[in-house]
Amino acid sequence: MLSHAIAGEETGGDPEHLTRAARHQAQVDPLAALRAPGDPPWDVYLTGTVFLDIVFTGLDTAPVRGTESWARGMGSSPGGVANMAAALARLGLRTSLAAAFGDDHYGEYCWDALARGEGIDLTPSRTVPGWHSPVTVSMAYEGERTMISHGHEPPPEEPAPDCPPPARAAVASLTPGRRAPWIAQAAREGTRIFADVGWDDTGAWDLAGLADLEHCEAFLPNAEEAMRYTGSTCPKAAAHALTEHVPVAVVTLGAEGAYAVDRRTGETAEVPAIAVEALDPTGAGDVFVAGFVTGTLAGWPLADRLALAGLTAALSVQEFGGSLSAPGWSEIGAWWRRVQSLDTQNPAALRRYAFLDPLIPTHLDRPWPLRRAVPTIGFGRKA
Repeated sequence: MLSHAIAGEETGGDPEHLTRAARHQAQVDPLAALRAPGDPPWDVYLTGTVFLDIVFTGLDTAPVRGTESWARGMGSSPGGVANMAAALARLGLRTSLAAAFGDDHYGEYCWDALARGEGIDLTPSRTVPGWHSPVTVSMAYEGERTMISHGHEPPPEEPAPDCPPPARAAVASLTPGRRAPWIAQAAREGTRIFADVGWDDTGAWDLAGLADLEHCEAFLPNAEEAMRYTGSTCPKAAAHALTEHVPVAVVTLGAEGAYAVDRRTGETAEVPAIAVEALDPTGAGDVFVAGFVTGTLAGWPLADRLALAGLTAALSVQEFGGSLSAPGWSEIGAWWRRVQSLDTQNPAALRRYAFLDPLIPTHLDRPWPLRRAVPTIGFGRKA
């Protein structure tokens, strides 16, 4: 196992006219060798709810009823589907997001952070008059987190467009017992669908209830979800069982890493977790999916895709917040140079990440540090 802990800017709209700051923020285009005239304008499309995340860290224990707890750290950042969108953009993928934004200060902040800060296309998104932004408060302690959320449903016509924009891939969060019509439509247009799923509050855990799985190329549940859906007692067996329903199954194993199976090629891959000192695990699962999507679109072997996913997720938990904790190529490059310089590293483990060498320019030295979560949404203007 490798171990090491290492402690942006403006755009939106046409991907061919991203501002200089956003291009520098991405720094590496993992699909450069594959791009050709006539390609879809976007690499990845996604839709969902954007939250304002307020994260407290440095809690000694879980909050106790009737007492007041003080946190040693705090950060605010866009959350919800923004976690995935920012992670994809920071890995160099041209990302388009359809979401509803409130017309309050929280909504303005989230829109600015995603469009101008991360270079995400918000053309399919809408600002909803009179609708306040959903908010999640996350409390991180002992490597876990507890979340409290508040929000109201946006108007039913918001925000997903009737016709999703052309894209190489889309990321969907499946809901038991409910279809999302845009998924089938995007798949018919040649978009590759990657799906995750949340906890099944109904307790049914019936794969037939995930009707849109039939349109998906890959399904990425965690170990508990995978075992419940398949009735398996082993995460690896669950991954193999899932390939009866979807070509590629990826099961995250928490501190033990991840395991994946590709039914079409017969490949299997297992990558151990990277040991890091976790500050805030918020959004780590979204960052994992973003890394796997990136490697898949780049045409990498299954093991390399899994390794990048695990690495980006590990680096993300060392920062505050979900969306703005996602690493860019400067962080990945800094980690890779650092672990190679340590005499104590296992040579076999280092070879697992050798695929990073051609991706990371030698001049990459964090000249464009990424935005991070901050304690306040904004300070007043100085006179």
